[in-house]
Amino acid sequence: MSLFVDTSALYALLVGSDRGHARVRAAFEQALREGTGLLTTSYALVETTTLLQHRIGLDAVRDLDRSLAPVLDVEWISPQVHAKAMKRLLRESRREVSLVDWVSFEVMRGSGISRALTLDRHFGDEGFEVVPPPA
Repeated sequence: MSLFVDTSALYALLVGSDRGHARVRAAFEQALREGTGLLTTSYALVETTTLLQHRIGLDAVRDLDRSLAPVLDVEWISPQVHAKAMKRLLRESRREVSLVDWVSFEVMRGSGISRALTLDRHFGDEGFEVVPPPA
């Protein structure tokens, strides 16, 4: 069984002061102990890198690149998945749900993944199981 890893979880793992750090870290470590496959997307890595670079600094980006990225399976987004996600973004017209989120939902559905390591409530809204559960 695989677990999708969202930007919000990646960020929380690397930023100790993040409100969800302890909960996400515990869930992440449990997944590693259990041998759960961890999948993310190239878009989530770009989004996380951008957030870390601007909010925290390049040392946090180095940690992402050296410590976290090697334990993740990365789905590189095809033009077809991008187009599906863009279509959904424009059709749904929900400003608060990003293109990166829609891409994540497409990848999860296409990969048969039902659980997401995330602090983003939109995954639950889309019918996915959120890990850790909302506080």
